[in-house]
Amino acid sequence: MSAPTHTRPHPATTGGVDIRLPWWAVALPALAFAALLLLILDPAQARAASGDPMIGHVLERIQQALLSHAL
Repeated sequence: MSAPTHTRPHPATTGGVDIRLPWWAVALPALAFAALLLLILDPAQARAASGDPMIGHVLERIQQALLSHAL
């Protein structure tokens, strides 16, 4: 018993693929690239972190919030 085969009504196109990107898919990487390029060109503007342990303060606040929420 043979099954019927289905043929395409139109031949496949051999042209290029038409893909449209949203505006932000091009703008955001370009903006990030420009910002990194400016940091490389003028490294004096990129200051080192000070001796203030900001990460320690943030982690302590998160721990306090979690403990107060758990009780």
